[in-house]
Amino acid sequence: MNTFTPELSVLKNAAPKQFEEREQTLPRQIVADSNIVLFVGQHIETPELESQGYKCFFAQDYDTAVVTIEQLQSVFRRKPGVIIYRSHTDNHRGLNAWKQFFQQDSSYACIPFLLYTAEVTPEMKAAAKQYTFIDEIITDQCLPRLSSKVAFINKFKQLNAFPPLTVVGGKRKQDHKRTANAVLKRGFDIIVAGIALLVISPILLLIAAIIRLESKGPIFYAARRAGKNYQVFKFYKFRTMVVDADKKLQQLQHMNQYKSGDGPVFYKVSNDPRVTRFGAFLRNTSLDELPQLFNVLIGDMSLVGNRPLPLYEASTLTTDDWAQRFLAPAGITGLWQISKRGKKEMSAQERIALDINYSNQHSFRYDMWIMANTPKALIQKDNV
Repeated sequence: MNTFTPELSVLKNAAPKQFEEREQTLPRQIVADSNIVLFVGQHIETPELESQGYKCFFAQDYDTAVVTIEQLQSVFRRKPGVIIYRSHTDNHRGLNAWKQFFQQDSSYACIPFLLYTAEVTPEMKAAAKQYTFIDEIITDQCLPRLSSKVAFINKFKQLNAFPPLTVVGGKRKQDHKRTANAVLKRGFDIIVAGIALLVISPILLLIAAIIRLESKGPIFYAARRAGKNYQVFKFYKFRTMVVDADKKLQQLQHMNQYKSGDGPVFYKVSNDPRVTRFGAFLRNTSLDELPQLFNVLIGDMSLVGNRPLPLYEASTLTTDDWAQRFLAPAGITGLWQISKRGKKEMSAQERIALDINYSNQHSFRYDMWIMANTPKALIQKDNV
């Protein structure tokens, strides 16, 4: 099938029935429709997307894509829920055009923009860094789980585009109490993390030496995690597992203590065979968490907050209810740690409920109470 630009009649014939049904109820408002995907570039077959309920439109280049967007807006009052730009030899010209488009129309700020390529190359990574509106580089393997990826990116961009404000008498007003708590919290984090790193530096060096002697591989484990407002950062811990432990995770799904029940997926393996002998000691004493003081010092995390999640877990928590747990800062210790850490019977829903509870009522005083109760929770009751 050749690449084509949908004409007005094609759009009208291809539109789902709910477009026409909702057109009368929203005569003026133009909204992003999560079911619409706009592909820009060479046409591809998309059975994976159609099976997920997406309606796909294709445009050969930037100019025809803009025409398609204008037709969707004028006829159906809809914007694409995601724009997928297919990589080609003249990327920079097209990406520069999209850069100007987003600068001129801020209403598209929360719509995911994905760079689609057959292979992720250094050139593609460089382009994603240069053009900051590119949210992620995807390949064919990403298409079957596109819906969760798009929902994750969309929620992240919404939370960052619209900071929380208090509404009083119909007017937006900055919450000064929340601001004061934030200043106290950040100041406390910097002072405590800085002093702690100086005091425990001999212990850090000793742990690093033992890790290096016990097994081959890096001393630190750095993973991408989602923290407050879904912001992604590198999360540091002492390495407690064998090298390439992440690649062996699928083989251990039968040992996952969170495998039962529906809902969000979390992985926590009891007596994980990937953990080294010294790594088990570090985990049971929570010494593997010490490098996160660097995350606190640079502002990625706080001493107290909700644990930052691996991206595969965070991508399952994009509904309005679950997303509340991302309104609080990411932290080393928190309500979950002092309540149920290391207990097998804790469900994923219970864990999230504790995170949401903290998000709804966190304050500097509450943080001090959690820190006071943290020492007794440091020694785990189970090897997880």
